[in-house]
Amino acid sequence: MSLADAVAHLSPERWARANRLLIRKALAEFTHERLITPESLPDGRYEVRSDDGLTRYRFTARLRSLDHWQVDAESITRHRDGGELPLAALDFFIELKKSLGLSDEVLPVYLEEISSTLSGTCFKLTKPQIPVGELVRSGFQAIETGMTEGHPCFVANNGRLGFGVHEYLSYAPETASPVRLVWLAAHRSRAAFTAGVGIDYESFVREELGERTVERFTGTLAGQGLHPEDYLLIPVHPWQWWNKLSVTFAAEVAQRHLVCLGEGDDEYLAQQSIRTFFNTSRPEKHYVKTALSVLNMGFMRGLSAAYMEATPAINDWLAQLVENDPVLKSTGLSVIRERAAVGYRHLEYEAATDRYSPYRKMLAALWRESPVPLLQEGETLATMASLAHVDHDGASFAGALIEQSGLTPVEWLRRYLRAYFTPLLHSFYAYDLVYMPHGENVILVLKDGAVQRAIYKDIAEEIAVMDPQAVLPPAVERIRVEVPEDKKLLSIFTDVFDCFFRFLAANLADEGILDEDDFWRTVAASVREYQDATPELADKFQQYDMFAPEFALSCLNRLQLRDNRQMVDLADPSGALQLVGNLKNPIASL
Repeated sequence: MSLADAVAHLSPERWARANRLLIRKALAEFTHERLITPESLPDGRYEVRSDDGLTRYRFTARLRSLDHWQVDAESITRHRDGGELPLAALDFFIELKKSLGLSDEVLPVYLEEISSTLSGTCFKLTKPQIPVGELVRSGFQAIETGMTEGHPCFVANNGRLGFGVHEYLSYAPETASPVRLVWLAAHRSRAAFTAGVGIDYESFVREELGERTVERFTGTLAGQGLHPEDYLLIPVHPWQWWNKLSVTFAAEVAQRHLVCLGEGDDEYLAQQSIRTFFNTSRPEKHYVKTALSVLNMGFMRGLSAAYMEATPAINDWLAQLVENDPVLKSTGLSVIRERAAVGYRHLEYEAATDRYSPYRKMLAALWRESPVPLLQEGETLATMASLAHVDHDGASFAGALIEQSGLTPVEWLRRYLRAYFTPLLHSFYAYDLVYMPHGENVILVLKDGAVQRAIYKDIAEEIAVMDPQAVLPPAVERIRVEVPEDKKLLSIFTDVFDCFFRFLAANLADEGILDEDDFWRTVAASVREYQDATPELADKFQQYDMFAPEFALSCLNRLQLRDNRQMVDLADPSGALQLVGNLKNPIASL
């Protein structure tokens, strides 16, 4: 690829389109989070003014439940000194810097994240426009790489600071480029492998890599006069090897604590989370999640060696809980376990940093089960993020699934809620157990467009038990968190209602498939159906009321605008919440 070809997606027309789409999202989500307050104009449009009052953005919008602003991208215009100006996202953030609370320190980094997000949108605009009617009949990975929006709430959601353009083209999920992982041998004096019940290192690695590759790696070590049995194998993201480990861990390489063995033989595809890979050579094999010291959506996307040690035990604990609970079992819920993990401790960086430092998260990996072997005849897979996807004609993936299923929209939604939402309710009320159940962390099992059941993933880093009295095995104790009573139910209201159902309901209403009242009435019915089936939890239902008139508005963009290098203090996640007033609960009166 030539130097010019690497930026061929950055054309004036695509740049203008990307800026318009991003400003649309910024106006919608920043208004939702009450950072800006549009004024009504006599002609029915809305207006937002810059901090100095001189630049005006005008647009039309439809207001929906949960203070959701459905802004019409084509209607947005920008005015100053009596003239109209082109839309420019970087200018937008500078003009509204004070309103958005962007400090002098955060602003340039945020602008870099916005630039990267815009560049990614330009690339997506070069891809063949696949109508959702065709996408719903595509394979699991075609759907995964076909997602265009990323996280529906975050405006700067594709920052990926650290990727150059050639690395973007090689490793971003939407480019669908095959990747071979780099493998390192890590000396056992500094590395640890942990695994779930019934897994031993030798047979696991041979199964995962194949006999031939293991022999090749063993030969490489022996050829350098090293003892293969003294080392553990660690898969590494190629970016991490070239940009971090080969330099930042130079001492470890020089002393043969780390030995580069080369690429593995299997080809992988990056998932929506960037650092997790699906094995396309052998889809039944494990996903591999790698450390990646790239700044994306408020965090450096590393993996902690210390965290890895307990990961398989936490996954086994949750899998057992799901297996033994009749309510969870009846919904068809399954979890794809993180079965094994390996982490490397750089002793000098550990001595120089606290436990949350990115320097401690540069070299670790885990293996997660593939969902493919769970499929029965006629079943297919799709990331749940796909339900919020809208194609170039404004048609939604969810709407195309409903059409494919032949079910009424309400019946389709009812089955989806039973598969995805009922397990969240039961986990909360029966066990004080919460997940991070956003679209990228859930896989839906479909049959003829209808949701059969849900698969939860990304377990060890994302689940939490909020009951201080819960009896947990010592290895699982890490997932216990202290959350104030009045914030506990935000795990449902924020993560599910505000950050996912808000968009799904708006899209279906916009297409005329299902109006909002019917959507939320179906959600309310699913809650009542669950509560009626579990009367033994009646006290908990009263204590944590799903039908409360309102709930606190928890703002995600405000977190990123405040500190885009570490949005949340991992030691006190609930303390970091940015709560701004309340939202009306859309199921309160239904």
